[in-house]
Amino acid sequence: MRSKLDIRRFLPALLLALLAVGCQRESGDPTAVTPTNGPAPAAASDRDEHSYAEPEKVVTEDLALDIALDFDAKTIAGTATYTLQWKDPSATQLVLDTRDLTISKVEGEANGQWQPLQYALAEADATLGSKLTIETPARNAKVRVTYVSSPDASGLQWLTPEMTEGKQLPFMFSQSQQIHARSWVPLQDTPAIRYTYTAHVTSRPDVMVLMSANNDPDAQRTGDYSFTMPQKIPSYLMAIAAGDLVFKPISGRAGVWAEPAMVDRAVAEFADTEKMIEVTEQLYGPYRWERYDLLILPPSFPYGGMENPRLSFITPTVIVGDKSLVSLIAHELAHSWSGNLVTFASAKHGWLNEGFTSYVENRIVESVYGKETSDMEFVIARNALRENIGTMPEATQALAVKPGTELDADDALSAVAYDKGAWFLQFLEQRFGRENFDAFLRGYFDHFAFQSITTEQFVAYAKANLLDKYPDTVTDAEMQEWIYAPGIPSYAPQVMSRNFGIVDSARLAWLGSAQLPPRQITENWSTQEWLHFLDGLPQTLTVEQLAQLDEAYSFTGTDNGEIAMRWYPLAVRSGYTQANEALAAFTARVGRRKLIMPIYTALVQTEPGLALAKQIFEQARPGYHPITTGSVEKLINEAKPTPAPAAPAAPADGAAPASTN
Repeated sequence: MRSKLDIRRFLPALLLALLAVGCQRESGDPTAVTPTNGPAPAAASDRDEHSYAEPEKVVTEDLALDIALDFDAKTIAGTATYTLQWKDPSATQLVLDTRDLTISKVEGEANGQWQPLQYALAEADATLGSKLTIETPARNAKVRVTYVSSPDASGLQWLTPEMTEGKQLPFMFSQSQQIHARSWVPLQDTPAIRYTYTAHVTSRPDVMVLMSANNDPDAQRTGDYSFTMPQKIPSYLMAIAAGDLVFKPISGRAGVWAEPAMVDRAVAEFADTEKMIEVTEQLYGPYRWERYDLLILPPSFPYGGMENPRLSFITPTVIVGDKSLVSLIAHELAHSWSGNLVTFASAKHGWLNEGFTSYVENRIVESVYGKETSDMEFVIARNALRENIGTMPEATQALAVKPGTELDADDALSAVAYDKGAWFLQFLEQRFGRENFDAFLRGYFDHFAFQSITTEQFVAYAKANLLDKYPDTVTDAEMQEWIYAPGIPSYAPQVMSRNFGIVDSARLAWLGSAQLPPRQITENWSTQEWLHFLDGLPQTLTVEQLAQLDEAYSFTGTDNGEIAMRWYPLAVRSGYTQANEALAAFTARVGRRKLIMPIYTALVQTEPGLALAKQIFEQARPGYHPITTGSVEKLINEAKPTPAPAAPAAPADGAAPASTN
């Protein structure tokens, strides 16, 4: 998932409520047995505490879906059939994860016939959902569950036509990471388990249905679709979308799915995708997923991107016309090696996905767009990390928590996993040399291909294939400090940007003299230079200063979300109400959390701002994804605004009014 230019600037406290859902309904089936409530116990130090699944006993080898999409009811209904590998000879239960699913029937196959199985659906845990326990005394090779999702499924968003670009047809899409797949499919929802899958999907015939599988670029809208994913994937990479979607190619193996009004802009913006694939193959080995297509979602998508194999989900907010934000594509593509190919075994090892991916992303950007661009992006990310890491709990400042330490599932998405992880890998590159480190990474991706691993497995592999191979280069103590200690090591490599030196000088000169930099300096600034300019400003400015910047650079009303997420909070903190109308329009239209949460966070600090935040949220809520809704709702409900200043007393007769400067 893309978070480098995404949700990282917001600490995990904003995410804790995202997985909370309403109570599950008990099955009314007379064969039901008494459920066991509460979270699954941690039987082993490396157990995934965010799943009820018991992979030491039984794992899903293949999942076959036969489902129907109902846009009117906002539900997915059908069957999920599991081909199982029983590992424990004494195991006689299959335990699945669900969230707000209605289970109507469970069957096991025996001698070619389907027979009913006893099952129990537990009361809902706020984070984990409901444990589905299926009695399988015959240790069936196949089990089938008939179910229907809730209209409020946390992993699905159903959009009316008015909420789409074309405004003609409805739209639906999933977001399964971290643990939302269980809200639309009952399954073993842990990255420790990988499986192949097939799907038969029916829908209204005027929408195109796509999945994280073998989408045919020449597919026609029929209302009846079949999919195959022959490579084993973890559950969080299960994805589905349906809407008014058309395809246009970028290359023979890459292209764009988007609404008709968006597709040409997207193809132009992401024209370098094939070049990115070729660069990454040269560095780290072949692309192993056959096709790499991009699905451009409506602006309500809560993230920058999601690395669903063969079909990355992409926010339209990075389509700004100048390719300045296409490092997002490099990030999602990089996941095809780091994350999709070699996968973290649980959320506590999230840096194995995101740190490696952020490092590979930067190498792609350097190869395609030059070292100065990659350096600027490194500096932006690391400045944000330095600013925030000291305010985080020490346990979440470490790349990986030590075995036995509990961690909220979404804490794996903090800046630490992304930026400290990439920083650590750059440290290894610097110490061992780029050529040696590239060879190591390529071997790492090959060695662990299509496996889910822990930090400890990475450390053991690095010791055998890097530290021991090049002794006296990096010590075990340095490895331990990077991975398990809080903060950033004092010897971390530093990245400088030549362009940012000019930006810093221009900003300081303006703050000191109120004279804007000459146009010939700023007219060719990239998005990254403007972001650095804004990031370096004081927390508040005078209204006159903001008006001067706005008149010169038209920040208010910008189409660039990265600029908007910096400018509008500054305007709110500084009392620059001239931006309020554009701020409200942007925040109501865009559902990408990284772009709008800073604005809401600034607004709720005062009573007038909180009132505006509530007004915007009321208007925007129908078009927000459930994940975004949860974030904003929590922020507003927990707000403790500063009261508005009292109006000055009326002056006595003949007295001069108090100054308002």
